[in-house]
Amino acid sequence: MFTGIVEEMGHVTALRSKPQAMELTIACSLIMDDIKRGDSISINGVCLTVSAHDQKSFTVDVIPETVNSSTMSSLRTGSRVNLERAMPATGRFGGHFVSGHVDGVGVIRAVKKESNAVTKTIELDPSLMKYMMKKGSISVDGTSLTVFSVGNNTVTISLIPTTREDSLLGQKGIGERVNIECDLLAKYTERIQQADKPEMSRSWLAEQGF
Repeated sequence: MFTGIVEEMGHVTALRSKPQAMELTIACSLIMDDIKRGDSISINGVCLTVSAHDQKSFTVDVIPETVNSSTMSSLRTGSRVNLERAMPATGRFGGHFVSGHVDGVGVIRAVKKESNAVTKTIELDPSLMKYMMKKGSISVDGTSLTVFSVGNNTVTISLIPTTREDSLLGQKGIGERVNIECDLLAKYTERIQQADKPEMSRSWLAEQGF
């Protein structure tokens, strides 16, 4: 579990492609303090497991499902990435519940400067729009953000100077792809409601007196 508060930006030092899969080595500094094999790390919002590490970098495997459902396939040697360690039970909860399980990929369609903030409008797959609401939470490339407005198939988020400086999202422009994770609580609520609804069969209708 993560909070969507990016700890630092690392960069890809090695990338080994496999059939529909990848192995990444990422160099960083801050999160290496207590890293160990088996740890979960959020990389651009994707939860991946540390398979090996040394004092300056760590390695993760990216399975086919993750390659196909995220922006991982666009990474190259030298690419910068957002990094966050899993949330400790004793830590502060600065963002919102982020699982690191990407729901889809969005595309930045507009960027606008507004005083000390920069707004970015992101086009989403229509299937994700039911989870979006004004003032709701969204994770974009692993960054916890607030939805400021909702369009037909778009959401607009606003980046404060700190977020622009400390995360990859501040550098991305129109046409670039981003990993999207919808609000976890909204998804659980939907699933519970679906589970409570009986299948509307002929026998069920008969039992209800129809």
